[in-house]
Amino acid sequence: MIKNLTPEKCILLLEKNGCSNEVIKHCKCVRDLAVIIANKANADVNLVELGALLHDIGRSKTHDIDHAIEGVKIAKKYGLSSKIIKIIERHIGAGISKEIAKKLGLPPKDYMPLSLEEKIVCHADNLIDNCRRQKIEYEIEKALINDQKEYAIKLVKLHNELSKKCGIDLNNL
Repeated sequence: MIKNLTPEKCILLLEKNGCSNEVIKHCKCVRDLAVIIANKANADVNLVELGALLHDIGRSKTHDIDHAIEGVKIAKKYGLSSKIIKIIERHIGAGISKEIAKKLGLPPKDYMPLSLEEKIVCHADNLIDNCRRQKIEYEIEKALINDQKEYAIKLVKLHNELSKKCGIDLNNL
């Protein structure tokens, strides 16, 4: 059980569990953007920062879509809060429905981000490619090229919802 989780402890957890330097750098970049969004959206900035740093901890085990499931296992092993666990579990894509989860070979459940903090980390991850900031249109185009229309629609909805909450198009942050 980890008491008083801090950003520094999150980085140590990523390292201890074998995340590559590239994954750790990505998590820091997602954190940086997520914190900006959280401040504009009046979200729990501390929760967003910690969740963003740990969102890809499961990449220490796999780089497939199930890295979120592996991340949940790791987070539970350390007794992390349920709020952080939900951020890790629900950050994939722009959320994954139970039906799509089954098709992807994930445990059949809903992986849709529900809380504001979950949505912020999920979307910040969509706006960061490795450690490069990208416009949402780039991710939407990639989804459409890969015949993932449902994913593209979810990206648009999440982008618009958070942009409205922040009072600015998140492409312009």
